[in-house]
Amino acid sequence: MARKNDHISLSDALKDFIKENKLEKGMDKIDVRDAWMQLMGNGVANYTSDVQLRNTTLFVSLTSSVLREELSYGKQKIITMLNEQLGKEVIKEVILR
Repeated sequence: MARKNDHISLSDALKDFIKENKLEKGMDKIDVRDAWMQLMGNGVANYTSDVQLRNTTLFVSLTSSVLREELSYGKQKIITMLNEQLGKEVIKEVILR
């Protein structure tokens, strides 16, 4: 922790808090959901009913079977885009349902 005269940014303090309390997995779940909605845009977001990260697998529930089929062709690209957005390799597999 910082001494009395040391200054630490709020961002660094929060990162340290998350790391010390082993909250990375929970934060990854939130970050993945946000990244999905941001990268896929409103069109896909409107048909997305649920996004869950379990270990390294992303489960995405879609309300459109046509969209599910279209996205299934680009799973590897989706994984790459999401991991780049997150800045680390969090996702290794995507399951569309």
